[in-house]
Amino acid sequence: MITFSIITVTYNAAQCLERTVLSVLRQSYPHIEFLIIDGGSTDGTVDIIKQYADGIAYWTSEKDNGLYDAMNKGLRQATGNYVWFLNAGDTLHTSNTLQEIAVSLKKRLYLPDVIYGDTQIADADGNSLGLRRLRPPARLTWKSFRMGMLVCHQSFVAKREIAPFFDEEYKLVADYDWCIRCLKRARKIKNTQMILSDYLEAGLSSVHRKASLKERYKVMCKYYGTVTTVLLHGWFAVRFYTAKFITGRALE
Repeated sequence: MITFSIITVTYNAAQCLERTVLSVLRQSYPHIEFLIIDGGSTDGTVDIIKQYADGIAYWTSEKDNGLYDAMNKGLRQATGNYVWFLNAGDTLHTSNTLQEIAVSLKKRLYLPDVIYGDTQIADADGNSLGLRRLRPPARLTWKSFRMGMLVCHQSFVAKREIAPFFDEEYKLVADYDWCIRCLKRARKIKNTQMILSDYLEAGLSSVHRKASLKERYKVMCKYYGTVTTVLLHGWFAVRFYTAKFITGRALE
């Protein structure tokens, strides 16, 4: 029996949390440990959590030290074979997503350390905006992420025993750093060749985007070296502005 610990971190997410909760509770696969870590919401988020409490293995609502502190709280409570972070507003792609993954793992002698797949972008009403422009590679390694976060963390599932805590030094890209560290520890990595999640397009402000890029640059220098990172960022700039010119949307 393979158990998935799905961890959702929330703060004042009353407008979008319910669809995330329902996407988990409506899974045909039964072996799910659902955890919600709320940062002390005041907008009705806690009322939604209480409404569905029977299907939630663990939840808390208290002040935290930011997103990644909350995600670390979820990791400390998780007991499943795998941990899967799903933000408020994001959903599992279909009601059979976990069942299909579990079936694909049954014939394997050893469980993979990382499971990954593709991501669909959705608007605030849940309408599809197409697949994420950065596509997962056929074969994923820790070196793949030198080209950016090719796998959205909502479609990146890690075996709990190899999953480190998030580095709270980073305020915006600790998930990027976390995925790289998971991949460096992983021996077996499985490409599901499935769309695993629907990601809510929220959009970063220009201030947050610049701060995020600075943090990502720091992470990339740490793992891939300064010279390689400088050269790659020239390519990222071209890719970013080309995508924005053609579609009006930056690369996700």
